[in-house]
Amino acid sequence: MKFPLLQAKSAFSLLALLLGALQSAWAQTPADKPFNPVSPITQFTLANGISVMVQVDKRAPTAVHMLWVRVGSIDEVDGTSGVAHVLEHMMFKGTPTVKVGEFSRQVAALGGQENAFTSRDFTGYYQQIPSNKLEDVMRLEADRFANSQWADEEFAKEIEVVKEERRMRTEDSPRALMYEALNANIYTTSPYRRPIVGWMSDLEAMKPADARAFFQHWYTPANAAVVVAGDVDVAQVKAWAEKYYGNIPARTTTSVTERKPRTEPQQMGIKRFDFKAPAEQAYVALAFKVPQITMESITDTSANAKPHDALALTVLAAVLDGYSGARLERALTQGNKAVADSAGAYNGLMGRGPQIFMLEGVPAKGKTASKVEAALREQVALIARNGVSEAELNRVKTQWVSQEVYKKDSVMHQAREIGSYWAEGFAPDTSEQLIAKLRQVTSVQVQDVAKKYFGDDQLTVGVLLPQPIDKTKKPRTPAIGSRH
Repeated sequence: MKFPLLQAKSAFSLLALLLGALQSAWAQTPADKPFNPVSPITQFTLANGISVMVQVDKRAPTAVHMLWVRVGSIDEVDGTSGVAHVLEHMMFKGTPTVKVGEFSRQVAALGGQENAFTSRDFTGYYQQIPSNKLEDVMRLEADRFANSQWADEEFAKEIEVVKEERRMRTEDSPRALMYEALNANIYTTSPYRRPIVGWMSDLEAMKPADARAFFQHWYTPANAAVVVAGDVDVAQVKAWAEKYYGNIPARTTTSVTERKPRTEPQQMGIKRFDFKAPAEQAYVALAFKVPQITMESITDTSANAKPHDALALTVLAAVLDGYSGARLERALTQGNKAVADSAGAYNGLMGRGPQIFMLEGVPAKGKTASKVEAALREQVALIARNGVSEAELNRVKTQWVSQEVYKKDSVMHQAREIGSYWAEGFAPDTSEQLIAKLRQVTSVQVQDVAKKYFGDDQLTVGVLLPQPIDKTKKPRTPAIGSRH
């Protein structure tokens, strides 16, 4: 999870209602101990290497159980792009004791919901159930993790579902297609250059053995974590984890625990490309290579320690596009001289691979992509010249704190946050540590990163050039069996 800082503008009005109470809580809480309405996270490791993290929240009789595997599209190789996602689908196809489709039926019979997701950095499986049904889903998930199997015929059917998912979500979306091309242009050696869903040619050539080999290699106890959040008892969770997960044989391999670095070479000049696709409006995206935050920078409490540049860049993105009426909206989309219908900014704070700072915009009628590009860059240049006001800085800081507290109302979010931190190599309580570091970011630091990271040498620009739309083409409907 990338901390799309303050990008959820639709939630802003609701958050504003909470702001007064949150500011009071902030004011009464020591700077090194942020306000937290739930119990501290308990963490332990089973003898076979599986990490277990438990977040107790007794406010409702529900629980979320998640299994995380530290493997995603970043771990694939050329020729089998998309295999991590395909394997996620195949994990619902049964074990020696659970028939095809029975996993989902059993969770539904327990009164629960379940699904899964694949990202660049990790794969996750989850169930949200009444808390008194937790043992049942832990038993089911442990069995699936250890004993997943499927017939070739099931693979043949499911690969068609995945291919249709790619058609619907990517090939039918001009902007999604352009993002694929953008990533392929940004990165030279990083596996982030490949799409999570996979290239269609790789999906068409994929065999059942590819998914089975990926499962055998990466789905090992030392590469997995169990996260439980909600109305649970820590001692009971530990006993069930030992009973159902603890007897899975350890299968640690060096390639899992010590992965080879794939360092992205330094970019030596601006990259530009045009992308033609059927669309109603043009679109421009500017991707700047920037540093990502590290665990060492978060935990550094020395007297001279300063917030990492990645955190200052995240604050910069919030100043530009973190709330209704932020700088990009005011400067680019309002008034008679508006150059864009919409504009945005985003910073990749953390991840297992290299990160980017994104500026994007949709040109207004009669305006060109080049005008939008210039206007986006000018807003960053203004901050580089003049800095940001203390009022802006305090606003985005307060809003981030309020957003983090508000998210604690969801046990699902608590579990997802804990698991994603683990998968990306951070401590379970990283959110609290980030808030403490955020409070230390100064306007000078925001100005400094605006000066430092927005030159041409680390920039890739992609422009979507609209082509005529075939209005006779019927929209696709979801394939039967599609999970997400």
